[in-house]
Amino acid sequence: MPAEEYTSIWMRPERAERSGPGRRPGYSRAQVTEVAIRIADAEGLEAATMRRIACEMGTGPMSLYRYVPKRDDLLDLMIDAVMGEMELPHRPTGDWRSDLSRVAHQSRAIGLRHPWQVALITRRPTLGPHSLRVYDFVLGCLDGYGLDIDEMASLAGMLNDYVHGAVRREIGWLDEARRTCMDVERWMKEYVGAYVAHVVESGEYPMFNRSVLEARLPHMQPEARFQYGLERVLNGIAAALPERA
Repeated sequence: MPAEEYTSIWMRPERAERSGPGRRPGYSRAQVTEVAIRIADAEGLEAATMRRIACEMGTGPMSLYRYVPKRDDLLDLMIDAVMGEMELPHRPTGDWRSDLSRVAHQSRAIGLRHPWQVALITRRPTLGPHSLRVYDFVLGCLDGYGLDIDEMASLAGMLNDYVHGAVRREIGWLDEARRTCMDVERWMKEYVGAYVAHVVESGEYPMFNRSVLEARLPHMQPEARFQYGLERVLNGIAAALPERA
């Protein structure tokens, strides 16, 4: 297999297009990526094939391989492009809690805009320029407090795990709502309400009964529920930092 098969897309210079009479306009990686993201947002990641992208762009599939040689390259470009939607200051502000909260909320927003992204990034981390910018920013928020790089990376990973898990759960509920044409409240009332009432009446699961009869968290709006969990993750990070943090 050619060595270039193992070369990151970020190490391959993009081919320049020559202009001239009778030549069709060239494309770019960014254009291919933009169309792929638009298809994936509307129809799911599997729909974003080279054939489909080429059709949307009005060209042949083989011509696109000049810009994006293989599927893995396309996925890396897509992940990194949506990470570029993260609006962050040039460097951390010095308020680590506020900065990490900003990253978490923007990550949630990106995941909800691009439902394919969260599942993909958790199994396929990428090192594109936008992703590295976010990574550097997050670790920079935790720098200067006496932590070594492993501790900082572990805390950042804990934050990412919470955000990705919460967003995947939220996307799952949204998908189910679209499939059943019912929101969560209606689904709970009409689909499982009678069974839940039966379980509660049986008295066999006292902690479950308390969660049904007393819990507030399941009834919060998604944004408030996300914030509730995020605050506790940030509290955990705070516990790992010195008092002066």
